Amino acid sequence: MDGSAQIEIEVLTSLAQIEPAEWDACACPEAADGGPPNDLFTTYRFLSALETSRSVGTGTGWQPRHLVARSGGDVIAVAPLYAKGHSQGEYIFDHNWAHAYERAGGRYYPKLQMAVPFTPATGRRFLTRPGWEEMGRAALVQGAVRLAEDNGLSSVHVTFCTATEAREGEAMGLMHRHSQQFHWVNGDYSDFEDFLAALSSRKRKNIRKERERAQAFGGEIVALTGDALRPEHWDAFWVFYQDTGARKWGMPYLTRAFFDRVQESLRDDALLVLAIRDGRPVAGALNFIGRDALFGRYWGCREDHPCLHFELCYYRAIDFAIERGLSRVEAGAQGEHKLARGYLPVATHSLHWVRDEGFADAIAQYLQAERAAVDQEIEVLTSWGPFRKANVEERE
Repeated sequence: MDGSAQIEIEVLTSLAQIEPAEWDACACPEAADGGPPNDLFTTYRFLSALETSRSVGTGTGWQPRHLVARSGGDVIAVAPLYAKGHSQGEYIFDHNWAHAYERAGGRYYPKLQMAVPFTPATGRRFLTRPGWEEMGRAALVQGAVRLAEDNGLSSVHVTFCTATEAREGEAMGLMHRHSQQFHWVNGDYSDFEDFLAALSSRKRKNIRKERERAQAFGGEIVALTGDALRPEHWDAFWVFYQDTGARKWGMPYLTRAFFDRVQESLRDDALLVLAIRDGRPVAGALNFIGRDALFGRYWGCREDHPCLHFELCYYRAIDFAIERGLSRVEAGAQGEHKLARGYLPVATHSLHWVRDEGFADAIAQYLQAERAAVDQEIEVLTSWGPFRKANVEERE
């Protein structure tokens, strides 16, 4: 690395404007050995699937403005960046900020969002080639802020970044926000029963009852990945996803074509758990597979059966993680009901820059109070977790 090299920033309106190998050399250099990436969601194939399926782009409120940093013509850092016309599909909520800003006479939208659309999974957002971490990260931060300033945009938001990025971004003047979600952590369990042995007797019995009730729905449960996935499986899951999307968000975020892209280029990265009754899928849960984690993403059903949601989304995910030797399952945003099922609260991180200095000061004060509240909530919820007290103390 040449520390004196000049770094140039380019803004892309489509991933098609950069070679996949150039992007992935920054997004997932660990996958050069042919193994899975640490974070599938920032890979070229995943982000490109969102664009080519028109899940993001014109009419969605997510306009690609990806950043590329070059030194001597070589790509040394990239970042998934979008101009946002709303705050949907982000899972780090700033609706109140937007309302306050606009009540004061400002224009909050559009803003810039450095994130993976519709994906509340922690991962690197400042994607740098090995050896370029410090300079690449600084260039991307400066590039995003300059893009906002030059276009009169209200703010820049970097969501679900790593704890390391959050600390270093804060040192560069960005505001650091704490949130929380629930993860299951693999304690080197040999199987599901070994995991249950770590729980209190009451929680252990409750989970066994839930699994029994779920598996009595009148059919079979299958876990499919890779070549076991077929187009008809996505036809079924699309029905489930539409129903859930309509109830949660008013309309689905992803298009039907996205699931075709998953079949084409992401099926080795996907785990689809289906409940099948009388030869027809009646419920399903979609996960994505990282090098060391399983990421739960979507669930839906066409029939309601007791505890089937818990079985497909949480317990089958734990089964898969134990079988594959994965260190954790990230179960997505929200949901204190996950606590009783072995998923403990963890901190998540985001970074924020606001152009208006007065409004930025007000947000900084808010974030300081919010951080204390989130940290306290994590402590309290952890103490209420299902693990035997000795196990909790060991994990701490």
